[in-house]
Formats: sequence, C-alpha cells, structure tokens
Amino acid sequence: MQTVRGSEELTRGLAELRQTGTVALVPTMGALHAGHLALVEQAKRRADAVVATIFVNPTQFNDPDDLARYPRTEAHDGEQLKDAGCDLLWVPAPGAIYPDGFATTVHVSGVSERWEGEARPGHFDGVATIVAKLLLAVRPDIALFGEKDFQQLAVIRRMVADLAIGVEIVGVPTVRDADGLALSSRNANLSPDERAAVVALPQALESARDSILNGSPVADALEKSRNLLRNAGFSRIDYFALVDGQTLEPLEIAEEGSRLIAAATLGKTRLIDNFAV
Repeated sequence: MQTVRGSEELTRGLAELRQTGTVALVPTMGALHAGHLALVEQAKRRADAVVATIFVNPTQFNDPDDLARYPRTEAHDGEQLKDAGCDLLWVPAPGAIYPDGFATTVHVSGVSERWEGEARPGHFDGVATIVAKLLLAVRPDIALFGEKDFQQLAVIRRMVADLAIGVEIVGVPTVRDADGLALSSRNANLSPDERAAVVALPQALESARDSILNGSPVADALEKSRNLLRNAGFSRIDYFALVDGQTLEPLEIAEEGSRLIAAATLGKTRLIDNFAV
C-alpha cells in the first residue's frame, strides 16, 4: 500500500491505479474498526483498486472539545488498511484541504436540516464540503459509506445527484458487536459500565421496529423505546424517530424503505444508530 500526503503524490498514485481499472474510494476520519474494514472489503469486490483517506475534518465538529477528543491512530490505521488490501492511502494535511482564503461551503437543503442537522448545527455542511472535495480530488468510480451514519449517507447521495458528480455512492450495512452495538470510533470513550449499558440503544431500536411491524401505533412504539433508553441511564435523547429512507421526513405510519433513527447520550458519549423497518 502506498501512503501519500501531497497533491502531486496523489495525482501520480491515482494515475498508476487507473491503469489497472476502476477505482473505489473509502473516506474515513481514522480510528478504524471492523466497520471501516468492511467498507474496504466491499470496495475490493466492486473495483480493481481501493483508495482510502484519513482526515479528521474540523468543519463537521460544532464542539471543539469533541474534535479534541476524537481518537487519532494513524499508524495503526495504516497497518489495518494495508492488511485489508487497500492500494493507496491519502492523508492530507488540514491546510491542503482548507488553504488560506478558503471560502466555499456545500449546503444540502432539506435532507440535512432535521435530526443531526438540528442537534449539530453546521455538521452536514462540513460533511458535504469535505466529501465533495475528496470526490473531486480522487474522481473514483464508486465511493462507499457505512449505513450507521444513515442521514449522512442520504445527504451525500443528494449532493452527488444534484451536482452531477460522476460517482456511484454505495451504502454498506452497519457492522455490530456480538451484543448488537454498532461499531463506532466513539465507543472507545465508554467506560466498562457505560459499555454494558449502551446496548440499550440497539435494543430500543429493535423493540420499536418489532412493535411497529406487529401493528402497534408508531407514536406508542417510539415512546416505549425512549423510556427504555431513559431507564438504561441515557441522559439525553436528541431524537428517536421513524423517517422516510430518502427524504428523512418523519412518518406516522411505516412504509417501504422507512428507517428508525436515534441519537442519545450516555455519560459524555453521544451515539447514533438506525434500523430498517
């Protein structure tokens, strides 16, 4: 695996890879786990060469403390990507992405404005801007993103369609621990007691899904699951909702493609998750 940092190195590396055929992109912020490696595995199945990126994007953090706490494990991440069969790793410096005078922001209306958009103002502007820059720099044939960040995936799909960026966006199912907790870099911030309690999040989503599919009113199923989270010790529930899988608008009745989405905080760790209904 080749690791590059500068734009000229990236251009040369991509030119070599394109001689082999199609290119897949796996953007990450590092602190890799099995969920990220599942993206690389899917990328290898779908393209002839795989490019990964590691960039902790400051513009998608609205809390400076959250940005400071975000784990940075580049050396270990690189070894994992190499072992997974990644062909090229791009690790740009912040100044290369946001040079002096940078003044452009990508805003995706509608799908970005509820849920995470309300809880983390400006977050999806940062996501859309960095993903647009990565896609335009690498020009991959496909780019892969995890379904755990389901609203993010919807925002990226809308942006790519609206801007006619010639890349296929592929969503990869969430990878979970044996007890059902979605893998996340933020899980490392949980104490042992919190790690035991936080499994209530996927359990609450599963409970709501089963209740809705068994005919319970959506509002009743959602409130029951919110109470499960409160009883498990979650201090704040930003949202727990049934939404349209494309527009992210709230639903009162389940329909094809709908999703249960949730964000809640245990201790100092905020976690998100979603289940298909």
